Amino acid sequence: MRITTSYISLRNVRFHAFHGVMPQERKVGTDFLVNLRVGYPLEKSMQSDEVGDTLNYADLYAIVKAEMAVPSKLVEHVAGRIISAIEKQWPKVTSIDLELTKQNPPMGADCDGVGVEIHLINNKTE
Repeated sequence: MRITTSYISLRNVRFHAFHGVMPQERKVGTDFLVNLRVGYPLEKSMQSDEVGDTLNYADLYAIVKAEMAVPSKLVEHVAGRIISAIEKQWPKVTSIDLELTKQNPPMGADCDGVGVEIHLINNKTE
């Protein structure tokens, strides 16, 4: 058999952060959920059993945590920073699927959240 795609993922990672257009959001903050799936060639690590041969999910989490700690008006901006940092750290990344959800948004709606979903393909790895 041959691997066609492989991923490292972070699922439903919760953060309290200070992103939002409204002054109150930037003062009090709100809760966010991050779901991230990063395409990465895992064949070598599957054989070697060495963390240096993979995309370490703890390092991936550290990037997301650092970017979530920087206040922004728009979740789109936060998502862009996360994506840029991942691309810079791991040039072999083949794709990124990022979902960033603001829970309990201040818009008077009864909903689980609002946010952005972004899917990128790295043309340089083809």
